[in-house]
Amino acid sequence: MPGPSRGRPVRRPLSVRGPAPRRRRGGNSRVRLAVGRLLLVGALLLAGIKLVQVQGFQAEALSAQAEQQRATQIDIPAPRGSILDRNGNQLAFSVEARALYVVPQRMRKEWAKALEADPDIGSFEDRIADIAAFIEQTLGKEVAGQKTDRDTMLAKLSQNTTYVELVDNVDPGKAAVITEKYVDIGSEYRAVRVYPNGELASNIIGAANWRKDTEPPATHGLLGLEIAQDNLLAGNNGLRVVDTMQGNDDVVIPGPGRSRELAAATPGKSLELTLDVDTQYAVQRMVTDYTRKTAARSGSAVVLDRRTGEILAMANDKTFDPNDFGRATEDQLRNLAVTSVFEPGSVNKLVTAATAIEDGIYQPDSVLHVDGSIKVADRVIGDWWQHGPLDMTFTGVFARSSNVGTLLTAQKIGQDRYSEMLGKFGLGKRTQSGLPGEEPGYVPPLNQWSGSTFGNLPIGQGLNMTLLQMTGMYQAIANDGVRIAPRIVRAEVSADGSRKEVDPAETERVVSPQTAKTVRDMFRAVVQNVPGPNSFAQSGTGTPAALPGYQVSGKTGTAQQIDPKCDCYSSSQYWITFAGILPADNPRFVVGIMLDNPTGNPQSAAPLFHDIASYLTQRYQIPMSAEQSPIVPLVQ
Repeated sequence: MPGPSRGRPVRRPLSVRGPAPRRRRGGNSRVRLAVGRLLLVGALLLAGIKLVQVQGFQAEALSAQAEQQRATQIDIPAPRGSILDRNGNQLAFSVEARALYVVPQRMRKEWAKALEADPDIGSFEDRIADIAAFIEQTLGKEVAGQKTDRDTMLAKLSQNTTYVELVDNVDPGKAAVITEKYVDIGSEYRAVRVYPNGELASNIIGAANWRKDTEPPATHGLLGLEIAQDNLLAGNNGLRVVDTMQGNDDVVIPGPGRSRELAAATPGKSLELTLDVDTQYAVQRMVTDYTRKTAARSGSAVVLDRRTGEILAMANDKTFDPNDFGRATEDQLRNLAVTSVFEPGSVNKLVTAATAIEDGIYQPDSVLHVDGSIKVADRVIGDWWQHGPLDMTFTGVFARSSNVGTLLTAQKIGQDRYSEMLGKFGLGKRTQSGLPGEEPGYVPPLNQWSGSTFGNLPIGQGLNMTLLQMTGMYQAIANDGVRIAPRIVRAEVSADGSRKEVDPAETERVVSPQTAKTVRDMFRAVVQNVPGPNSFAQSGTGTPAALPGYQVSGKTGTAQQIDPKCDCYSSSQYWITFAGILPADNPRFVVGIMLDNPTGNPQSAAPLFHDIASYLTQRYQIPMSAEQSPIVPLVQ
């Protein structure tokens, strides 16, 4: 058999070899396709699960989260409490009001969308023209000094900005009419502070207004008791959630359902003052008229209830209208009765008189040998009238207001005891009356007294005090020797009408009841008027203060003012004072008066006391004294 051919492949029979094996193509692609399909199915399955989770289980939570992104918590201002007199008459109260505003850019966008849906609704310009016309129709052409006519409103509505206030201090009912008709108009709470009596007691009450620069905007005090008692009057704010243009934005989106209250506001408490509105009115009018008549730079008067220390009236000649306090001057805003100090002059001789009686140094009819002058250290001090040696009763020393007799008595009292009694009468410290801006006055410390100091203090020079302090000194004598801290707030009244009396005022016994009565009786001679040839010597310095039918006890005062040009006492400028007790035999009221340098006629505060006392007897129906004050000898 021939062998196989070399170099040539051996062929197999067809029946044996079959088709030749071929290389497989595309196997990896099919695998990738299968895997991709599996991954796609898995992704769709996960997406479905997530969709079920979001729309089902998490729908409420996510909705709340979305809501939170455009909701803002805002404080709700609490209604401010009122200020009342002792009889419940309103001296200050708040009236609810509204501010109307728009969000013009949002308003334009929403109207453009509405116009696409319904082309027949009219243009945006037509819309704001209708709103402007309706505002004028509802509010008129002016509200609280703000123009609300159609043209003014249209100009504001046409602005391309995020926020425009249209008008402030709108009546809530009228504001509701506008916002109900046009949901594009927003409404914000406001409060208008009202002072129905205008200038009456304005130096005490002060003023408050709506403040946009506070957080939250609210009514806050600016002057007087309105600021001193701001926390109590303001109450506690509530809380609400509002829809805003952006999260934490303060522009609230107008429309229904945009605001939800979370916590209600707690109204502020009202203040019941010790003032009597009728007495305040009468005294304020008399002080103003008398200050003008005497050509004084200023004048003030205080009326105290001797039993309680309550301030029934506190009047200054310069006042202001708290409804328009922006026009007031600095002098008009001050409450001079507590913020201004002065040297009291002879009204301060009360301290010497009371101490000498308390310590048994003299009795009312004791006789003192009084020369025309006295030397104290390097000073020579004389009386206000020229005289030679006189024999004066102790009562006469004060009725005639003798400086020499007073200093002779003070020397017997001694510096230590005299300094102690100044403190007991409340001098050199604030009265804690509750009135803002009260000055403490000044009494030089005992360790700083010079040789001449004790020649000044007993006659009312070298120390200073407020009118309220001066009146409080005489309240102690009127109240049987017990000094009661004067006060202006009588009670706090809650929104539900419940009333809480303020804590009792501080008291201090200054002298015994018998001493107080003796001094009251002695000081009746200050208003004593003896006709005839001995009238000058036997009449007191305050005869115009006498009131027929009533015993009056009081003291006049004249104190030299400091001349800034020489830093010495002036010989032409004075503080004129008077303090009186009515009636002296059964005290009910104490009246203190101060006139700053009167240059007209008269130059005495005694006639003003007479007028105030006459009013008090009628207003409070005070019975006449059982007997008239006896005439007592002043000079032997």
